Amino acid sequence: MTTISRYPVPELKDLPEDMRSRILEVQEKAGFVPNVFLALAHRPAEWRAFMAYHDALLVKDTGTLKDQQGSGQGLSKGDREMIIVATSAANQCLYCVVAHGAILRVYEKKPLVADQVAVNYRKADITPRQRAMLDFAMKVCTASHALEDTDFAALRAHGFSDDDAWDIGAITAFFGLSNRMANLSGMRPNDEFFMMGRVPRAKP
Repeated sequence: MTTISRYPVPELKDLPEDMRSRILEVQEKAGFVPNVFLALAHRPAEWRAFMAYHDALLVKDTGTLKDQQGSGQGLSKGDREMIIVATSAANQCLYCVVAHGAILRVYEKKPLVADQVAVNYRKADITPRQRAMLDFAMKVCTASHALEDTDFAALRAHGFSDDDAWDIGAITAFFGLSNRMANLSGMRPNDEFFMMGRVPRAKP
């Protein structure tokens, strides 16, 4: 079996019940256990904190947060994954580019989009709104100290609210942590991710 982390990886049977239940739920839905769930389980308290923030950012209804000055359109699931892929590529995180690229292909139903976004999102087949979203995310990723009011204004011009900007920035920042932990641990992407969403599923 190929090593998925340079740190010890606990056996599923040895994990606390709350962690084991969550991982089994993911396995039932996906058909396999993404390696991140086992690799980070090396530190249970940090695993729980990581998953709680992950869920707060990614597992919620689209467009439910509204700022006081505008309704905003919210971020779709595909938008969120697109942010992760683009910024993870900037951080050279193989695990997150491959894993979230697979999820992006599935959500957007576009077999080419993840590769395009990872290599050069400015040439990807995405909407002007998504381009503006990624421009903002990449500035948070690579030059957050240089953010100005004009960056927020550029988002508003495409219908994003200030809470949407927070979401974009928070997802970028959280996966900056995730990228670095994946690189630190030498986390290996599951083989299953590489082909997900690349060819249409056969109709029964």
